[in-house]
Amino acid sequence: MKNIINTTMKPFLALAVVAMAAVGCSKDFLQTTPVGRDLEVNYYQTEEQAFEALVSVYDVLQWNDQYGFSMYRFLMTVASDDTYAGGSDASDQPSWVATDNFSWTPNLGPQAGFWRKNYKGIYRANLYLEKIDDIDDASEAFKTRTKAEVRFLRAKFYFDLVRSFGNVPLITNTLDPSEYYTITQDEPSVIYTFIENELELAIADLPVSVPSVEIGRATKGAAQALLARVFLFMDDDTKMADVATLCQEVINSGEYSLEPDYGTIFTKAGEWGPESVFEITHSENSTSDWGRFGSGHSEGNVGVQFCGMRDYNGPDYSPGWGFCPITEDLEEFMENDPRYQHTIIDADNLAGAEYTPGYQNTGFFMKKYAPLAGNFPPDGEPALNWGNNIREIRYADVLLMAAEGLVRSGGSEGTARSYLNQVRSRVSLPGLGLSGTALLEAIYDERRMEFATEGHRYFDLIRTGKAASVLDGWTDDNKYLPIPQNEIDASNGALTQNSGY
Repeated sequence: MKNIINTTMKPFLALAVVAMAAVGCSKDFLQTTPVGRDLEVNYYQTEEQAFEALVSVYDVLQWNDQYGFSMYRFLMTVASDDTYAGGSDASDQPSWVATDNFSWTPNLGPQAGFWRKNYKGIYRANLYLEKIDDIDDASEAFKTRTKAEVRFLRAKFYFDLVRSFGNVPLITNTLDPSEYYTITQDEPSVIYTFIENELELAIADLPVSVPSVEIGRATKGAAQALLARVFLFMDDDTKMADVATLCQEVINSGEYSLEPDYGTIFTKAGEWGPESVFEITHSENSTSDWGRFGSGHSEGNVGVQFCGMRDYNGPDYSPGWGFCPITEDLEEFMENDPRYQHTIIDADNLAGAEYTPGYQNTGFFMKKYAPLAGNFPPDGEPALNWGNNIREIRYADVLLMAAEGLVRSGGSEGTARSYLNQVRSRVSLPGLGLSGTALLEAIYDERRMEFATEGHRYFDLIRTGKAASVLDGWTDDNKYLPIPQNEIDASNGALTQNSGY
């Protein structure tokens, strides 16, 4: 575990200070201004400092530059049957190509970035939970709420780890140097039990809603929806009733609703709209350059640059790097769906436009995170500073998770159909009157249409047992990524490799 500790346990804690605006926009909570470094021994003295430390835990969510380009949502889309890897050629980003064809090795793939990011987040969360109760200056209400937020975030970090790697170390406290080489991996069941407990504690103390200047902070609904997603991925039929109950509590809260116009969801106006249960916020004021890349200090969303058309010249869009071209399978699957126009760019039929076809080009590109000319970053290196938020949990997902949970637990199929048909009605599709297995398959198809290119499809295929039959080259050994070789080497034998690698 040496690498985890050496990259996180420092003699000082670098924090981003957040100034809460008197009147805010949708990104006030996470707009950061670096002001320097404070010795950890002198830190955690006041509520203000604790708040800055809280923001530093949230900050890890947006990192996508650990050990190269490691954008989780975009890479998991590449792993699915929604997109290919793309780029200029097959050697452009080898870890992306390895993700596309499941040729991961302990030294090849995005896994080192995923591992490092999440354990850095876990370290910051552990440190916060160890320090917060000793701050006399902080109110009890502040402590209660922020501990719940940090538990939500720690659960999120562990969920991304366990579904990516399977057996991972469960670290719930900051480590003494004597423990560096004694940390071993825990089975997924242990990690899932921890995640469930964390989220139940978070649900109890998180607010139902937040004021406009605090948008970006976790809510009760976000924690309930995340726990439902965890239960779904565990694919445990005994948990399906819990999935339905959790999602119905979110539905019945009245805090969320479907965006009337599907096309609005992924626009700037759609960020933190009525459908957003939780988003990963990327700053519109980011000014990062290549000198800071890899440090976790970039506040922008480089995934937007990745999925744009190479050398593009024409209306509406800015040039990108040609990654994530849409597969022929997804294009055909969505051909007659109203969501097609908001999901897929038919580049070869854009009037007055041209681009350079890249590796695995199909002529179809991702639209939801496309680099729009109107959103061009004003400062810094443009590729690193796109401000597009990641839509982590949408209300449509809550509705479809509730529908699936009801069907799989033997609950009301009528209610399940009503949730499914709400999602369909929003895009003017007719309601379905199916039941049993046909209804469940319709829910799965709807998930693919509704969330295409949003990074959920790959995990849906795994949890429903369809990955091997749908994904070329995927085998059961690919259920988990390899443990990064650098972590195994640094652990002096404390970590063991996943099977198949």
